[in-house]
Amino acid sequence: MKIFFYETVLGKIGIAEEEGKITNLCFESDKKPENAEICETQIIKEAARQLKCYFSGTLREFSLQLNPQGTEFMKKVWGALCRIPYGQTASYKEIAVAVGNKNAMRAVGMANGRNPIPIFIPCHRVIGADGRLVGYSSGLDIKKKLLDLEKSKK
Repeated sequence: MKIFFYETVLGKIGIAEEEGKITNLCFESDKKPENAEICETQIIKEAARQLKCYFSGTLREFSLQLNPQGTEFMKKVWGALCRIPYGQTASYKEIAVAVGNKNAMRAVGMANGRNPIPIFIPCHRVIGADGRLVGYSSGLDIKKKLLDLEKSKK
């Protein structure tokens, strides 16, 4: 696995890839992938370019090959997260329904929290049923900044 770090509007962000697919995105406060070699590959450069465009409001959908590691259920949840449109939100219940198990809100929450590629897989777009910002592994302040960014560029 290769990883490279970039300074962004949210602080330092690490983007990791393996075999040409993005596997991780980590914020400064996150645990970094173990045994990753610091190296800026072409796919990481492209991911960083798209991320910069996203932050500037000129990109709403990423076109990267992603390879998050997790269970089949987690992958279903992450796929559903990628279908939440830019600037919009969905509740944990709506995601549970989208993956075919309306009672799996807690499991959806766990999968959301274990998303290894935040932003590219937009787990920040998942909110509580009452519209409150809840649960973001890198902190609610980052979640709020991402949602505010998308609202302001909509």
